[in-house]
Amino acid sequence: MTEPKKKSRRRFILGGLGVAGALVVGWGILPPRQRLHGASTLLFDAGEIALNGWIKIAKDGSVIVAMHRSEMGQGIHTALQMLIAEELDVPMSMVKPMHAPIDKIYGNIAALVDGLPFHPDDTGTLKKTAHWMTAKLARELGIQMTGGSSSVKDAWLPLREAGATARAMLVNAAAKEWNVPAAQCTVNDGVVSHPSGKKAHYGALAVKAVGSAPGEIRLKHPNDFKLIGTAQARTDTAAKVNGSAQFGIDVRPPGLLYAALKMSPVIGGKIKKIDADAIKSMRDVIQVVDFSSSVGAAGVAGVAVVAKSYWSAKQALEALPITWDSGQNATLSSVNVFKELSEKLETESGFTYYKKGDPAAGLTMKSVKVIKAEYSAPFLAHTTMEPINCSAQFVDGKLNLWVSTQVPSIAVDMAAKIANIKSEDVTLHMTYLGGGFGRRLEVDMVAQAVAIAMQTKGVPVQLIWNREDDITHDMYRPAALARFMASVDPQGVVTSYDNKSASGSVIHQFLKRTFGLPGAGPDKTTAEGEFDMPYEFAHQKIAHVIVPTAVPIGFWRSVGHSHNAFFKESFIDELAHATGKSPIMFRRELLKNHPRHLAVLDAAVNRAGQAMPGRALGVALHQSFGTIVAEVAEVSVQDNQIRVHKVTCAVDCGIAVNPKIIAQQMESAIIYGLSAALHGEITIKDGQIEQRNFHDYPALRMSEAPEIETIILKSAESPEGIGEPGTPPIAPAVANAIYLLTGKRLRSLPLRLVS
Repeated sequence: MTEPKKKSRRRFILGGLGVAGALVVGWGILPPRQRLHGASTLLFDAGEIALNGWIKIAKDGSVIVAMHRSEMGQGIHTALQMLIAEELDVPMSMVKPMHAPIDKIYGNIAALVDGLPFHPDDTGTLKKTAHWMTAKLARELGIQMTGGSSSVKDAWLPLREAGATARAMLVNAAAKEWNVPAAQCTVNDGVVSHPSGKKAHYGALAVKAVGSAPGEIRLKHPNDFKLIGTAQARTDTAAKVNGSAQFGIDVRPPGLLYAALKMSPVIGGKIKKIDADAIKSMRDVIQVVDFSSSVGAAGVAGVAVVAKSYWSAKQALEALPITWDSGQNATLSSVNVFKELSEKLETESGFTYYKKGDPAAGLTMKSVKVIKAEYSAPFLAHTTMEPINCSAQFVDGKLNLWVSTQVPSIAVDMAAKIANIKSEDVTLHMTYLGGGFGRRLEVDMVAQAVAIAMQTKGVPVQLIWNREDDITHDMYRPAALARFMASVDPQGVVTSYDNKSASGSVIHQFLKRTFGLPGAGPDKTTAEGEFDMPYEFAHQKIAHVIVPTAVPIGFWRSVGHSHNAFFKESFIDELAHATGKSPIMFRRELLKNHPRHLAVLDAAVNRAGQAMPGRALGVALHQSFGTIVAEVAEVSVQDNQIRVHKVTCAVDCGIAVNPKIIAQQMESAIIYGLSAALHGEITIKDGQIEQRNFHDYPALRMSEAPEIETIILKSAESPEGIGEPGTPPIAPAVANAIYLLTGKRLRSLPLRLVS
């Protein structure tokens, strides 16, 4: 068989940058657009003054900050408020959040830049140019997105600059009024003071500061931080404890109706026939809506029953006679998916994400021992605690939208598309999210809710998925297969390292269903965690084969890292044992030029100490979203049952804005990853998802949860991601411990021992 023509990473990147020729080059040398002032002024209540696109000052001197990222339990609103409070020199108690409007200054630049397929150790001109161009493009697109563990990283400079600029404006306003040099004024807790005894709080100065020149703007030096780096209480805790916090499913606009839906049990199936008359007389039923033709590729086709209560809608839906057309996926199975992945690994070369030295030559050296291994990971669902929901109301050509979403701007655009109106005619009412994990980067529920609302004659309607809807119609983490081949010489040196994996492409599917764009080219998420490893093998090659799938796939917490870390860190452990070295020492030898990684590894290992009798310690080291994490899992096995007793986690995420939140996120990520490692598996038979609820797709129980200790290494680097990096290392750490205990190398997820 003739292999397809190989395409280099350099050729792909340069090809993309060459689009539009001189126009792109000319545009590329222009400075990036500012992110301080939006297209319109922030909406304000009586007495509030907007100093820029991020900050308003109230009469009492309190500071209202535009929250441009979604709060889904990760504590991001607290962290963002800290950045503003630090530069404004106000206590956290004076800072209040408000949801940011739709505006391009709130777009996520960091996430798009991080999506480029460059190795972290690459310092070349091509990478720098690509990053610059992508950042400029991201600024123009202005996509408001909470994902990729990028929120603090992206906001680190813009929010601090907004705070520092507002502070300078307020100080200058005071200095001008008092006729004194601004340099002689100081700020403490939102009060500007002068040695002469004159004082004024921000609320009294805000009106005078509007439109004034800020003068010299200086960001604080880290040595002068008062809040950043300290453990601050979360600002959303009280509302979530007393029940006043509003999630998407909590909204109750006047006259609200409820919709329950049913979608094809077979992936990609369609409705053949509905007998709506059979249920019209049932209690509280308003109407039956077939929204299949309205949502297109943006949402799964189906039918909804609209009623005065969700229970009534659900009961009527169960009684609704529906005949389905299963379509072309009636024989689809996860067994066949893995069979195809295996075949493609045999016949296709894939896209080479990283190559160093000559791996093929290393295999031909004399007296080398060749180690081969194959690893697999299944499809996974998200199972956020808040059920999928969206509320919509269409009146007089205008649309109100209430939704828990990670992508406000995309949700608005999708709603406008379905309603056939302009995006400016959509009013988005943002709420808290009861978990996201990547599922709420999708807007299928928005398309469905708006399509239903278009038929309810101006009455608001709330669409709710139940847990069975959620698990059987998710955008799943891709199933993946990875093969490794390495050679070791008699001295225990790895002379070659080759890794090729296969899976579907999340990016390709996401672009098509969200923007109607064709998916093409490489997708970094497929190979992240494999090609960008820090281990210093002299000869290595990492490639990936994209295998299109009919199964809907999407972003799952830590995306490709979630399974690729298991593949890579398990095989690294195999190589350590093959060389006769301890897994820790083997890794140390491969990290001689990576001191930050070494420090993280040593911190976790030293704190973990020795395993208790009958237990073993498994280790894994992984970098994702810019953050380095090492985890040591203390594990026991009894009657083939795996028990994780303790996880010691060390993390270097750059400057730690709020250590308390970082520890919470590590714990959350480890628990989420451990649920998948021990239990998570979505299987498909006859085109249908076999799992339906937590009885057959279980989450980790409290009785199974390990003790977790987190060590945060001090760093002077800018902040990196924190919401996801704790997930990838846990599965391989546990698997490596199991090998020490049993001598069995578990190469498939979830981890299961059979007698």
